[in-house]
Amino acid sequence: MRIKKIKLSEEMLIRALRERHPQGARALYDMYYGALFGTIARIVPDQYQSEDVLQECFLRIWNQIDQYDSSKGRLFTWMVNIARNMAIDRLRSKGYRNDRKTGGLEGCEHIAQSHEGIFDRLDSRLIRKGMVILQQKELNIVDLIYYQGYTHTEVAEALQIPLGTVKTRLRTALQRLRVYYTCYSLQAS
Repeated sequence: MRIKKIKLSEEMLIRALRERHPQGARALYDMYYGALFGTIARIVPDQYQSEDVLQECFLRIWNQIDQYDSSKGRLFTWMVNIARNMAIDRLRSKGYRNDRKTGGLEGCEHIAQSHEGIFDRLDSRLIRKGMVILQQKELNIVDLIYYQGYTHTEVAEALQIPLGTVKTRLRTALQRLRVYYTCYSLQAS
């Protein structure tokens, strides 16, 4: 059985939220879930993190509705600004950066799969196979630098290894990949 979505006028929604009426919370979700989630997801690429920010955003709207001033703008604009600011705060948070630093290549297959218009299936399989030849310590560094955008210094800090070690492992990994791809292209010719 499908539950009917609630839709209220802006004035009625504001009144319901200020009176802490459960229908106000449900209407808020039904009416603005998509728009607010879209705003957050454009800033925070991880779906789970985006959903978490959205939940916090709804709580903040619920708790701070008395701070909304209709003379300064529409309710929607006020809520989008809250969602946007919370998403930016999440990106800048130390916890988010640490999660990104310690995350591995677990989901990197989606990178190749999402670019199938650019890479054909053979190339994406080749990339994944090439990554398999690397040692785990090299793979971690390649992941952080090329897939997550870290600098060499940030990788050294994140992995707690000397900067020279980061550069050596990266150079070794790139040499291994170069040999692998060269051999592969000679075999394909």
